[in-house]
Amino acid sequence: MARGTPNSNVQGSTTNQGQGQRIAFEDSGSHFYLQNGDHPGLVLVSHPLSGNNYNTWSRAMTMALTAKNKLSFVDGTSVRPSNEDLLYGAWIRCNSMVFSWILNSVSREIADSLMYIDTAHEIWIDLRDRFHQSNAPRIFQIKKLLNGLQQGSMDISGYYTRMRTLWDELKDFQPISVCTCGSMKEWMNYQNQDCVLQFLMGLNDSYAQIRAQILMMDPLPVIAKIFSLVVQEER
Repeated sequence: MARGTPNSNVQGSTTNQGQGQRIAFEDSGSHFYLQNGDHPGLVLVSHPLSGNNYNTWSRAMTMALTAKNKLSFVDGTSVRPSNEDLLYGAWIRCNSMVFSWILNSVSREIADSLMYIDTAHEIWIDLRDRFHQSNAPRIFQIKKLLNGLQQGSMDISGYYTRMRTLWDELKDFQPISVCTCGSMKEWMNYQNQDCVLQFLMGLNDSYAQIRAQILMMDPLPVIAKIFSLVVQEER
């Protein structure tokens, strides 16, 4: 009986490890868990990385990978286990899956330059080092685009979407303040006013009447309400 005890312990340990591995595969909260719809050909974002859209692409990919519970494979928190680890195969499978998703979400030229990188985390770092812009140049670029933005041949929806995309990206660079004195509300109102004025300035002259009516409102409505009013005028 004494001789059988160590062997029993080994078997028990192996059984526990096997159960742990099975739980990792079946637990929807585990980052090793793959849903039925997960496959290497999956495209996670609508606009692939082309180089100059890295900031918006990175944000969209981060949200998509978070929803898939796979962000740990690109931010480095999921470390590659040793070859003897029972979860090694699961890690390799998930890493390859995330690797494929990233390749599907970048342009063909960029994808070709990533093929010989080993891990999804290394790909993520490589793309950030290549395409991430520091704040000042990107803020300058966004503000320049906003200042020159006009409706032109775009319909109201297209013009509004273009402006809000740039505006929201610009806001993402602004520091977030924690304030309990009430001045934060004033700052938010000022930002809304600035966004409304930006939208109205870029409208074609055919909307001069509705623009004048909006400017007479006090206080100015939120930008979404302004958009609704102008769309009604367009129709």
